[in-house]
Amino acid sequence: MRAPQEIEVIAPNLKRRLSGVTATVLRLVPLQAREIGIVTTGPGLPPNLPHLPLWRIPFLPRRARIWHARRNTDLLAGVILKRLFRVDLRLVFTSSSPRARSGWTRWLIGHCAAVVATSPRNAAVMPAQIPCEVIPHGIDTAIFSPQSPGFFALPGQKLIGCFGRIREKKGSADLVAALIRVLPAHPEWSAVLMGRITTKEQNFAAGLRAEIRAAGLEPRILLLPETDPSQMPAAYSDLSLYVAPSHYEGFGLTPVEAMACGVPVMASRGVGTFDDQVQEGETGLLVPPRDVDALAAALNDLLSDPARLAKMAKVARAHVETHFAIDAEAAALNRLYRRLLDQP
Repeated sequence: MRAPQEIEVIAPNLKRRLSGVTATVLRLVPLQAREIGIVTTGPGLPPNLPHLPLWRIPFLPRRARIWHARRNTDLLAGVILKRLFRVDLRLVFTSSSPRARSGWTRWLIGHCAAVVATSPRNAAVMPAQIPCEVIPHGIDTAIFSPQSPGFFALPGQKLIGCFGRIREKKGSADLVAALIRVLPAHPEWSAVLMGRITTKEQNFAAGLRAEIRAAGLEPRILLLPETDPSQMPAAYSDLSLYVAPSHYEGFGLTPVEAMACGVPVMASRGVGTFDDQVQEGETGLLVPPRDVDALAAALNDLLSDPARLAKMAKVARAHVETHFAIDAEAAALNRLYRRLLDQP
């Protein structure tokens, strides 16, 4: 635990349920802590992270500090600490959504010293009066790296994968429909959709399974439950192609994680930051979202051209190492904090 006078940055995570924001805090804070006095605050975080109970923040020794929020609720807490409790906080907000912000969010952002956008599209919808810096999310390329095959235990089959929530807006139905069209002509290929199915989405998943069963492809299109996060690099490494057919994403890191494991990617064009992640024709392909015909045609093209897929696989990891390493994200954020703390 850092001494109170050493704390320069507070990274709040006030939502107990695991989410993408929580994962970002878990990945970044240990790296940032090597060079700056950063702590987390909030429930449910692992004990290995430097942590400060929320109630102690108003009683810290007086000095300027960064409060880096990634949710509206976390930013609201920072505004309350700053305005009501007179804590000397420089508020920073990271936004990943490319959608225009509501009046409530814009009011909250108006209290910030800076905004971090994760892509140029995201930066374009931020309030113009607040300084905005584009810092893409990164991943740990030491963890996400090619692993030994065999995670899915499907010997003799090349695998197409799609990981994450199995639901309509993730494009799960589009992918299943495209696979039903394409796989009969490619008997050496199978597919795995792996992710959480909530109670609300049980009927949706049951409908997908019925379509797969009617097509006679049950052994070759599998819907599997999510696995432990520590197993994800091994899961990605079993694939020969990763597909992210989402209709909507805030940022969406799965294509980057797949490429880091040496897997080419097919992703929805204009969704999240997929256009910035996938190098068209080099590390994968971009296809229009919600377009089963286009998705099926692109799948058929790549499955019919193993040499092209192999070439994409060779380029994929180097692309991530150059553009999406988490060390670069951590360093860029720390530089931003230093600039804000140096301001009077």
